[in-house]
Amino acid sequence: MLNKVKVVICGKSYNLQTEENPSYVITLAKDLDKKITQFMDENESASLTSAAVMVGLSLLDDNMKSVSDVDNIRAQIKGYVEEATNMRIEADQLRKELDALKSENESLKNDLGLRSLRDKVDGTHN
Repeated sequence: MLNKVKVVICGKSYNLQTEENPSYVITLAKDLDKKITQFMDENESASLTSAAVMVGLSLLDDNMKSVSDVDNIRAQIKGYVEEATNMRIEADQLRKELDALKSENESLKNDLGLRSLRDKVDGTHN
């Protein structure tokens, strides 16, 4: 659904149609107005067009760096997920091995108990 939003940037009104929440678009416009105004205050000889272009380039630069950072974070997370998966597989294998060793240990204890009992029985019959 398209929303109609009126914003003012550097004293000029713009009537926009957007699918975004109107308050979000108004916030964006206020931030842009603030950045352009600040640039023009710091660079008194800059025209509105130059200020808008420079602010636009700065915002695009910030966006590109953010996208790059997000891509790097995604790659790191993917690595962590793969590592966690490998660790989970290894833990499962170690649990199985531990269970097998416990079973073998129990079997050996039983065998030892039986041999000990046989030795006692054999010792009492001799």
